[in-house]
Amino acid sequence: MSTIADNIALVGARIRAAAQASQRDVNSIHLLAVSKTKPAAALREAHAAGVRDFGENYLQEALGKQLELADLPLCWHFIGPIQSNKTRPIAEHFDWVHSVDRLKIAQRLSEQRPEHLPPLNICIQVNVSGEASKSGCTPADLPALASAISALPRLQLRGLMAIPEPTEERAAQDAAFAAVQALNNHLQQRLNLPLDTLSMGMSHDLEAAIAQGATWVRIGTALFGARDYGQP
Repeated sequence: MSTIADNIALVGARIRAAAQASQRDVNSIHLLAVSKTKPAAALREAHAAGVRDFGENYLQEALGKQLELADLPLCWHFIGPIQSNKTRPIAEHFDWVHSVDRLKIAQRLSEQRPEHLPPLNICIQVNVSGEASKSGCTPADLPALASAISALPRLQLRGLMAIPEPTEERAAQDAAFAAVQALNNHLQQRLNLPLDTLSMGMSHDLEAAIAQGATWVRIGTALFGARDYGQP
């Protein structure tokens, strides 16, 4: 049975191969370990194998792990849907938020980010596939939202996050991720925003995401195995 360290090595090899195939610098591509539903012990094991960045979807679960792992120098990323009543602890306890999709949430994060902490790194989640069941700003609304967020204090707008409609067809994966990259480029050119982040790609499609410019790949299953949603 493979260990988490073995899985991290395998994913690292996939990232390096994808970077080479796309003629990209592998150091521009970062691994975000998606650790939702996994116990703190699994995160500790991943840290021992070199992982420093962890993505969590559920606030209360994440806060509990942060307490258990306070002795480790980890970087915490919130990647799930955000309710207005959850913004304060997110602003206080995370380094990155990948899932901002409306101005009200960004404004609350800005107001509630403690002064003694660095600016909160923000990605706007864009619903590139137009799925009704998925969170995210529409491409049409993106420029206005990005412009407004970029003007808020205590936040640093870094780029875009997307979860395209799942498919095993490489051409469809490439097309979806290319659309996200095009939106990011458009914001840089139209609004002159210094964006440097594309958070896209998961266990099944990281190669396509890297080919289209991903800087964070969000990997859960390939590192930790299938999730147990029966756990709190």
